Amino acid sequence: MHALHLKLLREMRRLWPQILAIALVMAAGVATLVIGVGTYQSLAQTRSAYYESHRFADIFATVTRAPRSLLTQIAAIDGVLEVDARIAKHALMDLETMTAPASALLVSIPRQGDVALNRIYLRSGRLPEVGNTFEAVASEVFADANGIREGSRLKLVINGALREVTITGIALSPDYIYAMAPGEVMPNEGGFGVLWVPERNLAAAYDLAGAFNSLSIKLLPGASEAAAIERLDRLLEAYGGQGAYGRERQTSHAYLDTELTQLRAMSQVLPPIFLLVAAFLVNMTLTRLIALEREQIGLLKALGYSSWAIAWHYIEFVLLIAILGTVIGFALGIWAGNQLALLYARFYSFPILIFSRDPALYVIAAFVTVAAAVAGAVRAASTAAWLPPAVAMLPPAPPHYRRLLKADIRRLFPEPRQTSVMVARHLLHWPWRTVGGVLGAASSVAILVGSLWTVGAMEFMIDYTFNKSDRQDATLNFVAPKPLSALYEVARLPGILVAEPFRVVGAEIGSGHVTRRLAISGRLPETRLTRLLDASSATVALPDSGLLITRPLAEVLNVGRGETVEVKLLEGRRNTALLPVAGVIEGYLGMAAYMDINALGTLMGESDLISGAAVSIDPASQDKLFSLLKESPSLGHLSLRSAALERFRETMAQNLFVMVGVLVALAGVIAFGIVYNFARISLSEQGREMASLRVLGFRKGEVAGLLLAEIGVVVLLAQPLGWLLGYGLAIAMVKGFSSELFSMPLVVGPEVYAYSSLVVVASALIAGLVVVRRVDRLDMIAVLKTRE
Repeated sequence: MHALHLKLLREMRRLWPQILAIALVMAAGVATLVIGVGTYQSLAQTRSAYYESHRFADIFATVTRAPRSLLTQIAAIDGVLEVDARIAKHALMDLETMTAPASALLVSIPRQGDVALNRIYLRSGRLPEVGNTFEAVASEVFADANGIREGSRLKLVINGALREVTITGIALSPDYIYAMAPGEVMPNEGGFGVLWVPERNLAAAYDLAGAFNSLSIKLLPGASEAAAIERLDRLLEAYGGQGAYGRERQTSHAYLDTELTQLRAMSQVLPPIFLLVAAFLVNMTLTRLIALEREQIGLLKALGYSSWAIAWHYIEFVLLIAILGTVIGFALGIWAGNQLALLYARFYSFPILIFSRDPALYVIAAFVTVAAAVAGAVRAASTAAWLPPAVAMLPPAPPHYRRLLKADIRRLFPEPRQTSVMVARHLLHWPWRTVGGVLGAASSVAILVGSLWTVGAMEFMIDYTFNKSDRQDATLNFVAPKPLSALYEVARLPGILVAEPFRVVGAEIGSGHVTRRLAISGRLPETRLTRLLDASSATVALPDSGLLITRPLAEVLNVGRGETVEVKLLEGRRNTALLPVAGVIEGYLGMAAYMDINALGTLMGESDLISGAAVSIDPASQDKLFSLLKESPSLGHLSLRSAALERFRETMAQNLFVMVGVLVALAGVIAFGIVYNFARISLSEQGREMASLRVLGFRKGEVAGLLLAEIGVVVLLAQPLGWLLGYGLAIAMVKGFSSELFSMPLVVGPEVYAYSSLVVVASALIAGLVVVRRVDRLDMIAVLKTRE
C-alpha cells in the first residue's frame, strides 16, 4: 500500500489546479454552512444566555396608571413567578448633535432590594443616585451615536418642564436589544435612546408616586402564558390596560427572531447547491483520471492488488480533496463569521457576541462535505476497481460517432465549419458530462439571480414606502391624544405647509382562533401625504366603514375582502365589534389596519381626537420649526422621513448587501471550478486532435478556439436554465425571509439576469484562458507520442 500512497501524492501534485478548483467549491459550501448556522447559533445562544442572566420577562403590559397595591393580586395569578412594575415615559431631547428634536424613553430603576426583571448591564460608569439632581444611565447605541459619556448633560422636556439630566453611566438591557421609537420601522440610534432613571425621581416628575404604568412578569417553567395573560388583562382593564402580550410580540425579541429566521433560511438553501456541484466535479474528474489510468489499474491488479485496495486508493484521492476543501471552508467560515458577529454585536445591543465554536457544527459540516465527495466518486471508483486485469490493460474502445441527422435533412441547412463539427461531436459524445457542465454553470447563475434580486427588491420597497406611500416630511406624535383643534395649532407653526391628522388605537383583531394585537390607524378619507396603495402601487381609498388591512395581516388571519373580523379595542371603552374587511392593501413592513378617522372615533365612543399629524415642511423654515418643537410639552416624538430612509438604507447595506457580496463571490468560485475542470478534461481528451491540427498548419488561436467554443456553448446553454432556477430560488428566499414584521416583494428585473450572466461569463472566461495557456505550451511531437 505504500506504493499506492506514493502514486496518490504524485497525482495530487500533477492535478493540483483541478483539485484546488474542486476544493474551493467544497469550501464555499462549508463556509456558507458555517456562516449561516454558526451565526444563527451565536445569536440564539447569546440571546438565551443574556435573557437568563438578566432576567428577561415572559409577559409585558402597559397601563395608564395602576396602584402598586395591585401587584399582590398580579403575583397571585397561577403560574406567575416574579412581577416587576416600573414607570416608562417618553420625553423630548435637545441634542447638540441634531437640529431636529430627539426623543428618549425614560424607564425607572427599581429601588434597591426590589425584585427586578429586565436588569440593566452596566457597560461603564455607575448607577444614578436619588437626589435633587436628575441623573440617568443611557443606552449604549444611543450614547455612541451622539458621543455621550459619563458626565454628559442632556436637556429633556419631562412632563412639560425643561430639565437637565446628567449621565452617570452607559448600559444595555435585554428588553431593548433592538430599540425603536413609536411609529418607526428601523432603530434611530442617534435620535432615540433609553434612559434609566431612579424610580423616585421619575415618579415625582410624572406624579406617579405609588403607581406604575409598565409591567413585566416572569412565569414558572411550564406555566400557561395564555391563561396568565387573560387573567392579567382582566385585572388591568380598569386601569387603562392596553393588552398584555408575550415575548414573541415584544418588539426587541420579535425583530431578533426575524433575523434568526433569515439566517436559518440561508443556511438551509445554499449549502446543498455547493455540495451537489462539488460531487459532480469529483465524479467528472475522477472518471477522466481513471480512464487515463486503465493500464496502470490493470498492472496493479496483475501484481496482486485487490479490487478493494484500488477502489480505496481512488476514494483516498477524493478524501484528500474533501479534507482540503473542508479546511479552507472552515478558515473562510470562521473569519467571515467573526466579522459578521462583530457587525451584529454593533447592530444589536449585546454585552458580548462570540461566533459559535460548537464542535458539532464543524463535525457535521465536515461529514456532509466528505459524504458528498465520496458519493460523487463511488461509481467511478467501483467501475475501475472491478475491471478484469486483461480488460483494464487494453486501451478503451475508440469513440463511436454517428450522424444525428439524415442526409436529406442536412441539405436543408448550410454546411457547418469543420471546427464547429468537432466541437459539437465532442460535446454530444459525452452528453451526461455536457449536461453536468451546463447544470453546474446554471447553478452559479441561479445563486446570483437568487441573491441579486434582493437589491432591486429593496429599492422597490424604498420607493414604495418612502416615495409613494409615506410622502410626508415628518410625523408628529403627541404625548397623549388631543382634540382636533390641535391640528390647527400644528398648521400654524412656522414652516408647516400641509398637516394631516391621524388617530392610532391599540386593538386586537381576530378571525376564528387566530388573533393579532396591533394599532389601527385612523386617517382622513383623502390624503396627500400618506397614501394607502395596493400591490400595483395604485391608491386605495378608505371606506366609510370597515377596515383596510395589509397583505401580511390578511394572510395570518386567512381573510379576504368582504369577510368579517372581530375587533376588540384596547383603549377607551374597550368596545368590541365585528367589522368587514373592505380591502387588502400591500404592506412590507409589518402588519397594519386602517379605518376612516371618523368611523374609528365612533367605534371608540369619542369625537375629534387625534394622536398626531403628518406634515410637509418648508426647508427654509425647518430650523426655526425644530427649535420650537424641542420645547413643546405636547410633542412625544418626531419622526423624519429622510432620517428613516437613511437608516433603512444603512441597515440594509450592513446586513443584506454584505450577504449578497459573499454570494456573488461564491457563485464566481462555482463557475470557475466548473469551467476549469470541464476545460481541463476536454483538453486531455482532445490533446492528440489539437496536436494534429497544429501539425496540419492551424494556428494556436484557432486550436484554442475549439476549446473556448466548447466552453462558450456550455455557458450559453446554462444561462436560461440558470435564470429559471434562480427565479425559483428567489421565490424560496422570499418565503424563508418573510415574517409578520418584514416581507420582501419578488422583483426580478432584467438587470438581475444580465448581471448574473455577466459574472458567470467573466468567471468562465478567466477559467478558459487559464486552460488555453496550456494549448500554447503544447509540444506537438511529445503530444503525438502520448495519450495526452
